[in-house]
Formats: sequence, structure tokens, C-alpha cells
Amino acid sequence: MQYLVSSDLHYEFRQLDWITEQASEFDAVVLAGDHLDVGGRVDLAAQVLMMQAYLSQLADETTVIANSGNHDLSVRRPDGEKTAGWLADTDGRVHTDGSCTTIGSDLISVCGWWEGAATLAELEAQLDHDAGRRTEAPWIWVYHSPPDASPTSWGGSRHFGDSVLNRLIEAHSPDIVLTGHVHDSPFRPEGSWHDRIGDTLVLNAGRHVGPVPAHVILDTGDGSVEWWSSFDRGTLAI
Repeated sequence: MQYLVSSDLHYEFRQLDWITEQASEFDAVVLAGDHLDVGGRVDLAAQVLMMQAYLSQLADETTVIANSGNHDLSVRRPDGEKTAGWLADTDGRVHTDGSCTTIGSDLISVCGWWEGAATLAELEAQLDHDAGRRTEAPWIWVYHSPPDASPTSWGGSRHFGDSVLNRLIEAHSPDIVLTGHVHDSPFRPEGSWHDRIGDTLVLNAGRHVGPVPAHVILDTGDGSVEWWSSFDRGTLAI
């Protein structure tokens, strides 16, 4: 299966348009969080409506996987923690937070941004459940933040990763984790767009401005990964 993977588009129309144009060439498009731009000039409610339209358009072309990042939290749950409620309102056409699906034989767990004890407990329960569906085929997680103490979470002065993800990787050893969140990791000395933690491959394409987003093309059929940015490019084997 071949995946087009990007993240942190932050309501950038040119990059969204480019991904939509490429979508039909892939078995799935994966958008690993931060679809909205909390600090932007456009009202968040308007951003939500436009992103829902983009995701629906993408779903006309291919399978779409989109999880939440910290910029996407729009409503507060009864327990007080925030969630990206708008992502769930996509008429079932997009695989979003908490879902688990197969593409070909690949198993995909879509992990939402956790804000506190309740949403973290739900994430842990999800991955425990999804582990029961695991086969010999790749198990892929879509998880917005990269792990802590990894070159994929290096921001130039310190790490901005999620240590909980380190613990979850240690517990479950997924084959691949697709992340984002830390925009500069691939472009900083001591940073990188890829890392290995045990048997798990971690990918973070990063983010830059321009009409074409930084992105990864993941092919689980031939076991290859290609990374593209306007500054550099790279390849590796799964």
C-alpha cells in the first residue's frame, strides 16, 4: 500500500490543494494533525467548515486518515478535557480519532490528541484493543506528536515530544508511527525526519511554507520511504 503523509498544514490552502491534486495516485492520504490554525486570522468556526469540505473532497479521491493535533481541539467534553469534535462530523467518510481500519492488509490505528487523564486512558484502551487485531502485516499508528528524546522531536534547542508515546511504543512495538507537531525537526542539526525506537520506525516530515508541503511517501509493499521538502530529500528502507 502506498500512502501520502503530511501534517501541520495549519489551514494552508495551497498545500491542501496540492494534496487534493495528488490524492488519487495513492491508496490513502494521511494527515497527521493540526489541520486548523489557532493563531490565524480566520475564525475557527469558518476554518472547521472549510476543512470538513476539504476532507470530503479528498474522500472522493482516496481513503483519508486524519487525526487531531493540539490546534484542532474545538469543544470541551463533559469531563472538562478538550477534543476535536468537528473531525468526527465527517459523515463517516474519514478515518479519525479512535478509529482502527485496514488498508490492504495494513492495520492503521488513528490516535487522537490526548489532553489529560481521561483522553489518555481512552487512547491506551484503544491501542490495547487494536493490538488484538494485529497480524504479520504492518501495524501503523497516526499520532500527532513525535516521541520524546528523538531527533524527530528536536526543535533546535530542546525536544518537544510526547514521553507517553515512548512508553506506548515500548509496550506495543508498532511497525511505523506517523507524526508531526514539531515543524523544524528535519531541518535542524541533530534533528531528523526519521528515527527508530527498537523495531519501530518513526516519521515526521516537518513543515515549511510554500505550495507543496513537506511530505512522506510510504510504500509498505516494497518497503520504501521517501521524504520530500523544498530544502532537502531523503529515502530509507522500512
